[in-house]
Amino acid sequence: MKRLTPRSLQTFIIVLIAIGLVLMALGGYFNAAARQVGRAVVGAQAWLSQRYLALVDFLTVPRDLVSLRRENAELRAEVARLQGQIVQLQQQVTETEILAALVNFARTNPESDYQMANVIGRDPSPFLHYIIIDVGSSKGIRPGMPVVTEQGLVGRVEAVAPEAARVRLITDPASQVNVRLQGAETEALLIGSITGELSLEMIPQDVNVQSGDLVLTSGLGGGYPPNLLVGQVLTVRKFDYELFQQAVIQPTVDFSRLYYVLVITNFRPVDISPLVPTP
Repeated sequence: MKRLTPRSLQTFIIVLIAIGLVLMALGGYFNAAARQVGRAVVGAQAWLSQRYLALVDFLTVPRDLVSLRRENAELRAEVARLQGQIVQLQQQVTETEILAALVNFARTNPESDYQMANVIGRDPSPFLHYIIIDVGSSKGIRPGMPVVTEQGLVGRVEAVAPEAARVRLITDPASQVNVRLQGAETEALLIGSITGELSLEMIPQDVNVQSGDLVLTSGLGGGYPPNLLVGQVLTVRKFDYELFQQAVIQPTVDFSRLYYVLVITNFRPVDISPLVPTP
């Protein structure tokens, strides 16, 4: 028999070992070991993956942060722009509503002629109550002309320039308006004050004045046309030992939100001061 060379013997042994390993694998002897090896491999892959992602985040975060800051600044600028547009649209809607109300008031009161005006200024003094409007003598505005809104009486023109006019509000301390109480059917005198509070003076004691009574211009004195709405009675002050009772008036016009007004141009005030006896 021919002797096997060391190389052939080595090959033969390797083949036997391989066959044995195959047979053992087919018999399921390596399943537990394979699972352990698989878990170890998977764990190693997960560990490497986490470290890789952490490294990528570490390298890309600075660039992402700069990008996020830029995007955040752009979004803030866009939000500010949109908010500005919303405010402008709201103002336009408010102005449209005010103008529509003024037009409707003029149509429902055709006995007067009106000149619309923008309020462009206010007297800075806390003791005076004036507004400045953007129409003047060039538009036919004259001192003494009443000024109204759709809510009621505002005041009257006090001084005029070619392109502007100054209006004394009925809340001014020097303002006096002859009015009547609609519910009580009696006349009284509406007086302004430094604080802007309106009060009714010279109300006879026998007149039943109630909260909520409407106050309208009476037309007496020639300073204002009759039946312009002024306000409502808020509270009444009455004492038996006084000759007259008084009342605090809530004006119908919101003087803090005057943007547009109407000047009654066909009314000419009557100066009756020479006819009134002086004490």
